Amino acid sequence: QPAPACVLGIDLGTTSVKAALLVGAEQGQVVAQSCSRETQAHTSSLEAGPQGMEQNVQRIMRALNECLAALPQQQLQRVSHIGISGQMHGIVFWKKDKGCKWTECGTGSAFEPEEVSHLITWQDGRCSPTFLSSLPLPQSHISLAAGFGCATVYWYLKKSPDFLKPYDAAGAIHDYVVAMLCGLKKPVMSVQNAASWGYFNSRNKSWNTDILKKSGFPVHLLPEVGDPGSIAGRTICSWHGIPKGAKVGIALGDFQCSVYSCLTERTDAVLNISTSAQLTISMPLGFQPPETPDPSSAVTYFPYFNGDYLAVAASLNGGNVLATFVDMVARWTEELGLQVQESTIYTKMIKAALAQNDSKISVHPTIFGERHIPEQLASVTNIDVSSLSLGHVTRALCRGIVENLCSMLPVQRLMEMGVRRILGSGSALARNEVLRQEVERIFPFPVVYGKDVDAAVGAAMVM
Repeated sequence: QPAPACVLGIDLGTTSVKAALLVGAEQGQVVAQSCSRETQAHTSSLEAGPQGMEQNVQRIMRALNECLAALPQQQLQRVSHIGISGQMHGIVFWKKDKGCKWTECGTGSAFEPEEVSHLITWQDGRCSPTFLSSLPLPQSHISLAAGFGCATVYWYLKKSPDFLKPYDAAGAIHDYVVAMLCGLKKPVMSVQNAASWGYFNSRNKSWNTDILKKSGFPVHLLPEVGDPGSIAGRTICSWHGIPKGAKVGIALGDFQCSVYSCLTERTDAVLNISTSAQLTISMPLGFQPPETPDPSSAVTYFPYFNGDYLAVAASLNGGNVLATFVDMVARWTEELGLQVQESTIYTKMIKAALAQNDSKISVHPTIFGERHIPEQLASVTNIDVSSLSLGHVTRALCRGIVENLCSMLPVQRLMEMGVRRILGSGSALARNEVLRQEVERIFPFPVVYGKDVDAAVGAAMVM
């Protein structure tokens, strides 16, 4: 009896790359192996200056190759399908026939990026509100924001047109990987990724080509678009021992895959706090988003699977706020001539906050702004002498992060939509008991913490 086939799921995240192998078992698919590697890919760009957020694609691919090399060969040789997800909104440019070069590695072949730009990520801030308002109005249910692929292309078009000249293809980072694996002449991206770039109409599944052409946008760079869950092509080489000819799915949104890995009931809401934070519920069957966006609304509708939509309160302020706070404390300590590891500061501040179950301080934690109110930054109010301890401030900060998310998709609305419980997920929630306490204090539903809310696993499950 031949060994059962495996499905490989990959997620190319903001800070790390994950790979998971799923194997069929009596009780459905189970995760047989997984591996994750930090990418350490952040890099700076002369053109965009301090507002820019770019990543080095070579480093992301190195992390991916290390991940796959760490998985057991005998299982990789049985992989029949590959599902890939990754960070949404971002864009990378490459030259079609020179996107990568394949080389022999110990266990098959691997590819290395060749004529490829940096990845300009979803956190990129070079497109100011003024710049965005100078662009043509998209025909889409999603408002354009900084970090969206099409907005970034416009920025290069206006500020640095020579940058675009050498490239004839573009996609999100995970679209790039799919194109390289399958040797695609023209990249193909899922409706999920296309919607996240802006200038895409989800109702008729097409780019706003007329609007874009009129304003001189290089429409030849736009990928073709297909349905999430469909096959983009087959591997052209034996990749790390995965057989040549394995089916590769169209690249998916990491967000949708994370939700897919845990959402089973329509009455569940998913609360994810990792680098950023999201609160999500699935919309009723047959729901169609409005024709035009409400720019002041904090809720966006994301294309999901099988024509469904998710209602998402996507906050730009999550674990990154805590990381910034830790960084600030570390810098102050350093300026005072002392050296303390950031990990030590984090552990001690959580411990201090656990000892304070209340705090009078009110923290509005939006240091990164929010897409629906980019100009509103963070504030701390109601400060009194008794609540200046590290524990009080940390407790208030954690509460503020959860309250901010809750203000975007209020409890009342969750109740109206029939939510019965909350699935909690994400690295910040997993490692921070104070955040978990605040979630349970603010939401009147039972909260279940996901063991494995994982975009890599979700990407494999879709296949």
